[in-house]
Amino acid sequence: MSVFAKATATRSARAAWTGIAIAGVSALLLTACSTGSPAPAESEEPATDAGDALPIAEGERDLALKLGTILPQSGALAFLGPPEEAGVQLGADDVNAVDSGLAVEVVFRDSGDTTTDTATVSVTDLLSQDVSAIIGAASSGVSKTVIDQIVAAGVIQFSPANTSADFTDYNDNGLYWRTAPSDVLQGEVLGNLIAEDGNATLGLIVLNDSYGTGLAQFTKDAFEAAGGEVVAEALFNEGDSSFDAQIAEVTAANPDAIALVTFDQAKIITPALVGSGYPGDQLYFVDGNLSDYSADFAPGLVAGSKGTLPGLDTGTLGDFTDRLLGIDPDLTDYSYAAESYDAVVLLALAAYAANSTDGAEIAKYLQQVSGGTGDGEKVTSYEDGIALLAEGQQIDYDGPSGPITFDENGDPTEATIGIFQYLDDNTYERIGDG
Repeated sequence: MSVFAKATATRSARAAWTGIAIAGVSALLLTACSTGSPAPAESEEPATDAGDALPIAEGERDLALKLGTILPQSGALAFLGPPEEAGVQLGADDVNAVDSGLAVEVVFRDSGDTTTDTATVSVTDLLSQDVSAIIGAASSGVSKTVIDQIVAAGVIQFSPANTSADFTDYNDNGLYWRTAPSDVLQGEVLGNLIAEDGNATLGLIVLNDSYGTGLAQFTKDAFEAAGGEVVAEALFNEGDSSFDAQIAEVTAANPDAIALVTFDQAKIITPALVGSGYPGDQLYFVDGNLSDYSADFAPGLVAGSKGTLPGLDTGTLGDFTDRLLGIDPDLTDYSYAAESYDAVVLLALAAYAANSTDGAEIAKYLQQVSGGTGDGEKVTSYEDGIALLAEGQQIDYDGPSGPITFDENGDPTEATIGIFQYLDDNTYERIGDG
């Protein structure tokens, strides 16, 4: 599969990834795996086509939508916090700039990582403030620690960055949603990329949690299906500070390439790997650690290495990144900012459609405002969306993160996975889509 190819894949509602078809030379478009199933209005079965779309009342609204966030201000994914929080704030600002009768308030809290109970403390605080939805966590492992608490309270959990396939069939009462695609997709792209680059053998250093082991498995499956062999796989736990054993285990197998399925542990692992004699241009990074390392690594340390990250090319998003900088002028990374923005806008549109700020009522409308029930006029802004909803019309929202179109389980059914390469200064640039 060419990294510049375009492919479309389909699957049943609760099946795993079933295949990939190549078509053309544009960005790769993938049909995603699914998440928690939204609660239907008057049936045990979720809406699946235009005929099942719920009616939308015409007229004005008077709604105060309170949202909370549990995004990483600390911990192993703290580098993702600033762009995600900026995306949330920009989304709230855009909603509030429209005289729609719906106002959004956001309460920002920290998620930490799985070595702390920060997320639980934050969720408890947010639930006490009667939020309708909580945006986050970024880490799939952190979300696993709080999802039951959130959905038991009848509140929506909406992650812009969770990619673990475990959430596909999670018993979430229809209240878990995400704008990030399943790791089934990223693993498919990463595994094929490594094979296409001419590597016959692969070693993996993997965070031992639902994100790390899941993404590693999908990468391994794709690489082996392409004719490669995984010759070593070393696990470590969140909170570990020494990775000498894992590095020794993987390098002893002398793989052609090594994939690092980690969070910010890559800051320690990468220099140690290269210091042991492994080539810095034979490493592969993932969304959990694809970061600007210009201030962390010696010049040229990882030049030529590659990585994958879900999302559209920020260079195609017009003034979106400039507007994010208006929220946070210190941003240097935009990972999952668009997905965070779209989470806010989709929640606001669904609340408007439901004419309610009750979490369960909002959840009933999330699929259909994304176009997931097969009907609705295409819109690309909150303002255009509520103009139609106020007339009782169905809409199909697509935002800066791209086409969303939730399936009945709450996952986006389309996604683009960016392919990146590191430069001599240890920053990275997009070289294609997969």
